[in-house]
Amino acid sequence: MPELPEVETTARGIIPVVRNQIVEAVTIRQHRLRWDVPSSLKSLIQNRQVFEVARRAKYLLLIFEHGALLIHLGMSGRLKILDCGVKPERHDHVDLVFSSGKMLRFNDPRRFGSIRWLDGNPLDSAELSHLGPEPFDEKFTGKMLFEVSRGRSITIKSFIMDGRVVAGIGNIYANEALFRSGIFPGRQAGRIALRRYRLLVPNIQAVLTEAIEAGGTTLRDYMAATGQPGYFEQSLQVYNREGQSCIRCDGIIRKQIISQRATYYCGDCQRY
Repeated sequence: MPELPEVETTARGIIPVVRNQIVEAVTIRQHRLRWDVPSSLKSLIQNRQVFEVARRAKYLLLIFEHGALLIHLGMSGRLKILDCGVKPERHDHVDLVFSSGKMLRFNDPRRFGSIRWLDGNPLDSAELSHLGPEPFDEKFTGKMLFEVSRGRSITIKSFIMDGRVVAGIGNIYANEALFRSGIFPGRQAGRIALRRYRLLVPNIQAVLTEAIEAGGTTLRDYMAATGQPGYFEQSLQVYNREGQSCIRCDGIIRKQIISQRATYYCGDCQRY
């Protein structure tokens, strides 16, 4: 599933094509995604200008004067930048054609993604209003995590992946940040000391920054809007390395399932 770095990479990739452009045409070939594409989409955005492209957590937002188009890539979705008139391929579900002669095409083989319309300020919507701060927000600090975690028996990995605590930290990058911080992913969030949280926050930010700079991580389906894969896979220190030697000590990387997600860690140096 595309995580925050992949969605941020996608947002940055489509900004030059989408920002300040007029939507001249909308084509919907498949309404049935995770949630149905609204049948009113054409009337809502055709001949309207996209003022901005934004990201909130793992959502993309195309901002219009009267609302926003909310796009979630789901498990296998991607946006493609194409010239107008390029014939659709299998799983090409929605096209937005712009006055520039370029087109934004939504492709999703598994159809777990979604395209929804939000009236008014999208940050006030039911889809986004409950989310916690972004990982790069000044409100996201070690002290904040420490205070919110008190009395919580949830595992630290599940805790930092909870979008109500902090928005957008997915499985791959939670594994990587916890490894860098020497924290065992299965430890209860309420049992982790303040000093360890103060180490964890900058490691989360560093992992996400490095992944964004590398264009995200391509493990299965993800490709940027430009058609390029993400290269952060080459920098993964623990994720998907079960049975391999730890890069920091003589330990072996182990795997277990936490909250139904594959979790990778070193049993020797992730002890806190």
